[in-house]
Amino acid sequence: MRHLQIALWGVLPYLVLVLFVAGSVWRYRYDRFGMTTRSSQLHESRLLRVAGPLFHYGLLFVIAGHVVGLLVPERLTEDMHITEALYRANALVVGGLAGLAAVLGLALLLWRRLRVRAIRQAGVRGDRLVYPVLATVLLAGVAATLLGSRAGSYDYRLGVSVWFRSLFELEPDVPAMAGAPLLFQAHTLLGIVLFALWPFSRLVHAFGVPLGYLVRPYVVYRSRATLTDRGGTR
Repeated sequence: MRHLQIALWGVLPYLVLVLFVAGSVWRYRYDRFGMTTRSSQLHESRLLRVAGPLFHYGLLFVIAGHVVGLLVPERLTEDMHITEALYRANALVVGGLAGLAAVLGLALLLWRRLRVRAIRQAGVRGDRLVYPVLATVLLAGVAATLLGSRAGSYDYRLGVSVWFRSLFELEPDVPAMAGAPLLFQAHTLLGIVLFALWPFSRLVHAFGVPLGYLVRPYVVYRSRATLTDRGGTR
């Protein structure tokens, strides 16, 4: 069992990281124009207008919560005079609502895909594997949030977070992760699997977020009537 723990929590994360980076670079180089969501809005838009924002905004808050929970040490929140009870309550309310929103949005997107034949036929084989993994990761995360919100329950910031930060130091704290409850281990392991699949699925479209639009200069349009009034010519 010791060797299995080392393989899962000491070796596998680095292997997946290499696969994630190499796969993303390969995808960008050889399938740059395939890094899209394969939009199906033309086939159905009513459910998409609800499910899309619900899933994406919910997932955004979930990711933000993970960044804070995994990277911010417990001693830092203590120095900020944030009590354990307040931290758990915030994780339950904000994290729980974000997780439920992402789950509900994903459920609606899956229902939409199953309900509309054209969308179902436009899917790719990788979706059949990615969607179940993504759904299981979200459900396990919501369950872990509910479990960790109870007083006296497992404090992931003293276990999972310590292990996660140790990966950046290239000295994985395997016992810290091996001592976590099975639910937290399953959630983490499924998350690792999801990152392994990421470059080879439609999830890679996250790298195509048009951040350049935020800083690009304004485009000035002038109507033909305005040019005519000013004596301009085409």
